[in-house]
Amino acid sequence: MRPFIAFLLLLITLNLFSQTNVTYRGAYSFPNKELANLWGYADGAGNEYALVGTQTGMSIINVTSPTNPTLVVDITGPFSDWREIKTYGHYAYVVTEGQSGVNVGLMIVDLSKLPNLNVNNINHVRTYIGDGIITGQFIKAHALHVDETAGFLYLYGSNLYDGRPVILSLANPYYPTYAGYVNTSFTGANHNYVHDGYVDNNMLYAGHIRGGFFSIVNTTNKSNPELLETQNTPNNFTHNTWLNGSTLFTTDETGSSYVAAYDVSDPEDIQLLDKIQSNPGENSIVHNTYIINNYAVTSWYTDGITIVDASRPENLVQVGNYDTYPDGSGFGFYGCWGVYPYLPSGNIIASNINDVPNSSTGKLFILTPTYVRACYLEGRITDAVSNTVINGAEILIGNPDQIENSGSNGLYKMGRLNGGMVTVNVTKSGYQSFSTTANLSNGVLTILDVALQPIVFPVEMIRFDARPERNSALLNWETANERQNAGFEVQHSTVGTAWKDCGFVPAKGDGQSPAQYQFRVTELAPGDHFFRLRQMDMDG
Repeated sequence: MRPFIAFLLLLITLNLFSQTNVTYRGAYSFPNKELANLWGYADGAGNEYALVGTQTGMSIINVTSPTNPTLVVDITGPFSDWREIKTYGHYAYVVTEGQSGVNVGLMIVDLSKLPNLNVNNINHVRTYIGDGIITGQFIKAHALHVDETAGFLYLYGSNLYDGRPVILSLANPYYPTYAGYVNTSFTGANHNYVHDGYVDNNMLYAGHIRGGFFSIVNTTNKSNPELLETQNTPNNFTHNTWLNGSTLFTTDETGSSYVAAYDVSDPEDIQLLDKIQSNPGENSIVHNTYIINNYAVTSWYTDGITIVDASRPENLVQVGNYDTYPDGSGFGFYGCWGVYPYLPSGNIIASNINDVPNSSTGKLFILTPTYVRACYLEGRITDAVSNTVINGAEILIGNPDQIENSGSNGLYKMGRLNGGMVTVNVTKSGYQSFSTTANLSNGVLTILDVALQPIVFPVEMIRFDARPERNSALLNWETANERQNAGFEVQHSTVGTAWKDCGFVPAKGDGQSPAQYQFRVTELAPGDHFFRLRQMDMDG
């Protein structure tokens, strides 16, 4: 038994190392089924469920007991590597890319029979393939989102209208009806295609992955939606959007990507507030981000999930993570596809495409987060003499090192998970370095403004020239001002020879007025001669 116990201890150690403020509770494996996205659902009896997209349909897993998840029912559908799920009331809506040439439509599942829903409740599952002017025409879609405020379902990346969003009314949630589509046209190949999006109260934030931007569209008039603005995202591969108040969060599904935050309070003046990576330099790919209580909970493929404090969206700070795919890292469409943070218990559910590299077994994780606010350090860097702002100053917090640079307005914003006393160093070329300490606390904004002293040279030169006179050279130079200047050492060399001292010229006072100097070097042989000045301070 000893070797077996030692092996278990090693596994536990690795698990703990790959998590911060997130606790593993349980998991459920899907042999021979890779997973796609997932969503969550809670019934009126206090039960919680994971609605998991698999290659063969949707599986409903009871996660009320997070350490003992159990399968309720498998609802089969056409084979597909893509599946997206959202809910409205006690209905689940499922879309997939499906199989080529197969009309998979929109699966609608009535969840009201949970926890007793089973394959025999056939009257609680139906497929929508279009009505009205699109009767029988809706074949597939890539993703979907529900406008719960207005009661409409948006289908993204479908076979209709070049992949533009198709809008269905949920006045009767089990029997949705066609309401219109976003008929806006965008310049560029496949830029009309919308991959995913967020919509609330008839305001759509659509992710145009092939165009690399999101659009803001007012869809109040379903027959003629109004485009308000577009905005490119950091990696120009806009995958997912999620709104939190007046801040829109986006992800770019590509290597070395970011979760980015935008102020969209004025659609005509969208401002990028901040962006953050899970593991900078690792080339990992972000997938989906969702906001809960001003935290961004995000699936990052090979990095698992992360939790970012987004309470100050202009200063995003990672405060939690759990690596659901510790056997892989960096670039790759493996590991964590989806994450859902909205269960009443506070538990997070996450879907791994596969549990380990080269495996076809998907895995559902049930995790318990500890949400912690970051320690924020912000301020402005200025010139101590002119009081103007300094752009590009480097601010470094030590142990572990974190680096930020001041912007064009002189402002810097940075943060960290752990509080306590830290050393702060500020540097900028042409300025004296500045060092101090700051005591940081979780959930507290610490303001540290720094006025850097410019490095002032003791002499400001206006000119320096030399004039040949027979076998000598007459040197002339002029200063605009001098501070603590003792004088100038004149040095001379010829081609291939070392510099040597020729004499010393004392300074003409210590003030702001221009001063003129002259020195003659004699007994020079014919040829090329070089001269330079070595200025000396009064302190040597």
